[in-house]
Amino acid sequence: VQLQASGGGSVQAGGSLTLSCAVSGSISSINIMGWYRQDPGKGRELVAFINNGGGTNYGDSVKGRFTISRDNAKTTLYLQMNSLKPEDTAVYYCAAVKYGSTWYRTKDMDFYGKGTQVTVSS
Repeated sequence: VQLQASGGGSVQAGGSLTLSCAVSGSISSINIMGWYRQDPGKGRELVAFINNGGGTNYGDSVKGRFTISRDNAKTTLYLQMNSLKPEDTAVYYCAAVKYGSTWYRTKDMDFYGKGTQVTVSS
């Protein structure tokens, strides 16, 4: 499975951005897809994830502001980010868990793509 995030950029606080993640390879093996972010000096943070049934879950810091979604074919994963804050500044990565893997929030996913930088200025 290959993942490539795009759509990052610079925006002022209160603005919006939509990230996309192009998925290729053994797409049928994917069960869960998610977005992480990491700022220098901080640990990696799970932002949101979506399971095969379409159920979603969000980190407390983004609830009510971010929305994760994907197309039915699982070829593209999205992260709609609204009401952005300077503390949202980070490199954002998309990731996936394959069927058969045991995964929980504090465990690494199986596949990660290269990140895209999001910078929010005050």
